[in-house]
Amino acid sequence: MSDVTAPATTASREARVHLQTYARQPLTLVSGRGCWVTDDEGRDYLDLVAGIAVNVLGHAHPAVAEAVSRQASTLVQVSNLYFTLPQIELAEALVARSPFDRAFFTNSGTEANEAAIKLARRHGRERGAHEIVSLTGSFHGRTLGSLAATGQPKYQAPFAPLPAGFRHVPPNDIEALTDAVTDATCAVILEPIMGEGGVHPLRDEYLAAAREACDRVGALLVLDEIQTGMGRTGTFFAFEPSGVVPDAVTLAKGLAGGIPIGALLVREAAAAFQVGDHGTTLGGNPLSCAAALATLRVLDEEDLAGNARARGAELVAALQPLVGAGVLAEVRGRGLMLGLETREPIARAAVAEARELGLLVNATGDTTLRLVPPLVITSDEVGIAADRVGHALERAGAAT
Repeated sequence: MSDVTAPATTASREARVHLQTYARQPLTLVSGRGCWVTDDEGRDYLDLVAGIAVNVLGHAHPAVAEAVSRQASTLVQVSNLYFTLPQIELAEALVARSPFDRAFFTNSGTEANEAAIKLARRHGRERGAHEIVSLTGSFHGRTLGSLAATGQPKYQAPFAPLPAGFRHVPPNDIEALTDAVTDATCAVILEPIMGEGGVHPLRDEYLAAAREACDRVGALLVLDEIQTGMGRTGTFFAFEPSGVVPDAVTLAKGLAGGIPIGALLVREAAAAFQVGDHGTTLGGNPLSCAAALATLRVLDEEDLAGNARARGAELVAALQPLVGAGVLAEVRGRGLMLGLETREPIARAAVAEARELGLLVNATGDTTLRLVPPLVITSDEVGIAADRVGHALERAGAAT
């Protein structure tokens, strides 16, 4: 009998040492370039997940790599007890391209939403307003405050009781939203396109009604652009085409091209925080801010919002025959944030079939595939993606 122990697999190694919180795909990725990633066996995949809408410049973009390398050899972290130039420059850059006046930096999207929740409570304190209205099916993060704002019981139930003072109403139901906003409301928080909830856009008139309801009682309108921001929908912010201007917006995911960062941007009239009200040790550190500045520069130089509009339109057109053939019920979204609604509950099976075909996609439910590729995707890659999506859906459907 051999006493040679078989090599541990990646999955078995992870299972021994990591909290089992993720339903991971059976895939170990080791490198990436542009819209492609490579696994530990040398196989390439066209990546339409992009770190869950994070890698807006694709993988290993030289501008981000160079900025991180340069900053890492200069100054990485000194806390917010002191001024640092990359943080100030990033705040200036975001204010210059937006209707907002001030920024606060965090390490993640859920932290940005926590900051927004605290800001709203602080803003409403003088008039005794503390309730926050959000949507059923929404997703704002997994820390307790942002989880309470999230309108999905499956995420909330294991951690009850959650912080009080949150109300949820159906998306795009103007009457329900208007009725829910009262003198006790300090904020309404909305995703312009609901991401984890299945890529469901909010109508422009709904955003306008939310703005009107907030103005009526003096509440803040906060838009969660953590997934939709940074040009993904074809404009820097997804709210821009609506003409509605919120009091605050949260960003994260693509802001630093893959380096962790989040941001809360606020109009001056809503800047209720005072010294000591909120803080973070690592938020806005020089490394992440340098990466974000490089990302913003490339977004502008390469007009990646414009590319998102053009390539997104091509992808929708290429997928539309699947709707006509009855495989898909709907293709929805904007720019390079698309949801594919399947007629049968085959979305999760299609993810596995796509992986076998060398394509990475994500399912947000049994009948919804989410496509959020890097904003640098080309027309040729769109063609490859549409072809592989079609074959993956065909195989998944045949297996049911």
